[in-house]
Amino acid sequence: MNEDDKLGFSHIIEKELNSNDKILKPDCNQKSGRELLAFYLQSKFKQVLAYDNKAEIPIFREVRYDFIQKFSRRLIQNPNKRIMIGITGESASGKSTICNQIRNVIEKFNMPVTILTTDNYFNDISSLIEKYGSFDALRDHGYDVDSPNSFQMDILHEDLIKISQGEDIYCPEYLLNGTGVSVPHAKFVPSNKIVVVEGMASMYGDNKDIYDVKVYVETDLDIRHERFLTRAYTERNQDLENAKKHWEYIIGAGEKYVKPYRADADVILNGDSDLEYFSQVLEYIHTITNNFEQ
Repeated sequence: MNEDDKLGFSHIIEKELNSNDKILKPDCNQKSGRELLAFYLQSKFKQVLAYDNKAEIPIFREVRYDFIQKFSRRLIQNPNKRIMIGITGESASGKSTICNQIRNVIEKFNMPVTILTTDNYFNDISSLIEKYGSFDALRDHGYDVDSPNSFQMDILHEDLIKISQGEDIYCPEYLLNGTGVSVPHAKFVPSNKIVVVEGMASMYGDNKDIYDVKVYVETDLDIRHERFLTRAYTERNQDLENAKKHWEYIIGAGEKYVKPYRADADVILNGDSDLEYFSQVLEYIHTITNNFEQ
């Protein structure tokens, strides 16, 4: 391990900023400039992956062999299009945490970013909740909450198309108060340059074809189990019996509905990676994409 490896990404960021070996900023209005930028970014991203591979807990578990080239080509061909990033993973894998960390770092550099969670597209099941008395009772009677049929898939797909084309939307809001109510057109969602869509349903059906970057967050089962039970106690006021029942349900649902999309992912991230380290990786990516000789 060399000195850079020991000091971490923060040292490499400083080294990059202070380097005299910089290329002139390409003219992205010209195709030749975009091609030069793409070639430069490909080489830098490969450096990121090589460095991360040496980390104690790497953030990148797998990267699709043609992803960097494919994404660079998209930037060349359509530089003005929204950059659509889809993030999925099984329950308690850490996808929401990673999504929030991406937002925090992007906002730190004053870059416009939109975060959309697909949990707001759950069907309105208020009548079923009223009939069976509670969500847990409804689940025990066979309601398959993570199935694609339990989401407003047509509306979600339509909203993703609109936002990818630069159109602001009003998405539904699923109330987390146990009533099962979904309020239509309740939340304003701006179409910013970078759009991050998070949730199990983000990849369902044809949704996966909308994204420029498909991310699958993966975490070891025992860590997910501990996270899930902690969240059940502290955030959802579930008793132990109901928490255990729901854990058994989501294990099966994840295998059936979510895990198959792992094969479609461009990037598989480690949901147990250190968040400070992950932030440094994101900051370095921002540095290499914005640090040119003027």
